Amino acid sequence: MKVMQHKISIKLSLIIVTFLFCSCEDFLEVEAPSHKIVSETVFDRDETAISAMTGLYNQLFRASFYGGIRETSVNVFAGLSADELKAIRPNDLTLLEFYQNNIQPDNTGNLSIWSSAYNIIYMTNSLLEGVKASDNLSAELSNSLIGEAKFVRAFTYFNLINLYGGVPLVLTTDYRENAQMPREETAVIYNQVFEDLYNALELLGEEYREGERTRVNRYAVAALLARVNLYQENWSQAESYSSEVISQNGQYQIIEDLNQVFLANSKEAIWQISPIGGSGGILTNTNEGSIFIFNPNFPNLTKLALTPDLVAVFQDEDKRFINWVGYNEPTGNFYAWKYKDRQSFNNITEYSMVLRLAEQYLIRSEARAKQGDLAGAIADLNYIRQRAGLMPVEDLDMEIQVEAFMDLLEKERRRELFTEWGHRWMDLKRTGRAVSVLDSKPSGFENTDTLFPIPAEERIKNSNLDQNPGY
Repeated sequence: MKVMQHKISIKLSLIIVTFLFCSCEDFLEVEAPSHKIVSETVFDRDETAISAMTGLYNQLFRASFYGGIRETSVNVFAGLSADELKAIRPNDLTLLEFYQNNIQPDNTGNLSIWSSAYNIIYMTNSLLEGVKASDNLSAELSNSLIGEAKFVRAFTYFNLINLYGGVPLVLTTDYRENAQMPREETAVIYNQVFEDLYNALELLGEEYREGERTRVNRYAVAALLARVNLYQENWSQAESYSSEVISQNGQYQIIEDLNQVFLANSKEAIWQISPIGGSGGILTNTNEGSIFIFNPNFPNLTKLALTPDLVAVFQDEDKRFINWVGYNEPTGNFYAWKYKDRQSFNNITEYSMVLRLAEQYLIRSEARAKQGDLAGAIADLNYIRQRAGLMPVEDLDMEIQVEAFMDLLEKERRRELFTEWGHRWMDLKRTGRAVSVLDSKPSGFENTDTLFPIPAEERIKNSNLDQNPGY
């Protein structure tokens, strides 16, 4: 019954999204859609406004930038660019270019990431304009919708600048204004990310709407603020926001059984994406499950596997290796097995994880170490190591110093967060270690490889988009 009700809700939200957000794939170059009357109708009542937000969440599963249908996602491309994933089909040039750090500006996967990210940004802008123009929504709902939309926009921009550097800052649905926007400096984009997140923090409550962790709440905002501050080396703020999430009143927990971490609405989940809305309720497996798990009948159809370098960083007794890494004997490849459902119909068990509690412990550990609180940093790291079945840091070296601890922390982040939202790729870049670590890849690595190219098709449309060095 619950699934049937959800399908009805999905159909309504998809209809609304179709009217609201049509022509979003190429929104920087085409005329604005005639949706003003529809927008006024949608945001005339709480129920239809909620369905519009549901439509936005549903799009996240479908968008290449978020969902990764057909191996196009941040998870995949950042994992290939780092030392997590390898492309195992020699004729798949789209994936091979990322794996070899030789991405061509006309790479179709790269274009898909860029354009789908701006689709989502356009949708958030459209929703924000619709809510702000309405006088009929309840104040509580209006605040919630604005907070959720601004969070999604901030999350998207944060990832865009960490993949591409400076990007156009699009904050309206004005097609003519957006069409020839130049790239902004990363500092300007970061300022907007902070502004959106601070605003969302004020507007959102602690509970999840409808009890689903696929919606955004205050703690999701705090979790992202912890990550953004970490990247900006604002150590005290990163510690403060991660502590807010860690210290909440029992809503989140580190799950001892690693096979339950990625289940739908798991206690470790801070924000997830449901496959139901994006697939129309037919397929109920996550994109990660279908992409990473080898096809049991036709294993040679699978395109990705874990690199030997990643597999080598695990100790045999590490529960993450035992529970989260699979092995395909016919091809001799290891694969990411965090998600267990490769393909299912009307039997949803897992949601795609975007933010989870374990990362917050790793963020706070790093922030504390950078502020000289080594004891606090070790305590946080031990919490993650204990769940993995590893000995405490103190037993490794009673005299460990900050530099050695940071090396250990980097390894723990790699083991804990592999194939999740490009953490390894972005960690290597933000710590300045990308060249030294990735130079050992068969294809070599240059400093200019740390940024993806601006898609050639976008530069044809917009003459004000300059290209990243090296392309």
